Amino acid sequence: MFPATAAIYCALSVLLVLVLAMRVVTVRRSEQIGIGDDGNRRLARRIRVHANALENLPLALLLLVLLEMSGVASAWIHGLGATLLAARVWHASGLSARSGYSLGRFWGTLVTWLLMLGMAGGLLLRSL
Repeated sequence: MFPATAAIYCALSVLLVLVLAMRVVTVRRSEQIGIGDDGNRRLARRIRVHANALENLPLALLLLVLLEMSGVASAWIHGLGATLLAARVWHASGLSARSGYSLGRFWGTLVTWLLMLGMAGGLLLRSL
């Protein structure tokens, strides 16, 4: 069975990652920095925003796909996928605004981790 509902959130997540990557490239080009961040705080923050998405989205999306393949209702997959995407946008906007503490960064991270924990637990329950 093709996980069509989860595929929507996989595709939307790719678009988010590409937007975040373009934000890195924009600063790299304007500051002429090819590798690393050369001490540029704005570039370093954008690199972290992009990297953080890549650190969290693959596993979360894998969990989402596996849940759908295990027979979880499409409405649940939509709810989980939309919440995941919103959390990652929230995190990206919060960390983009400031390097230290921000509500977006905090809540984006918390919601992402709680979703991943819940999805992993759901998969374990469905597998036993």
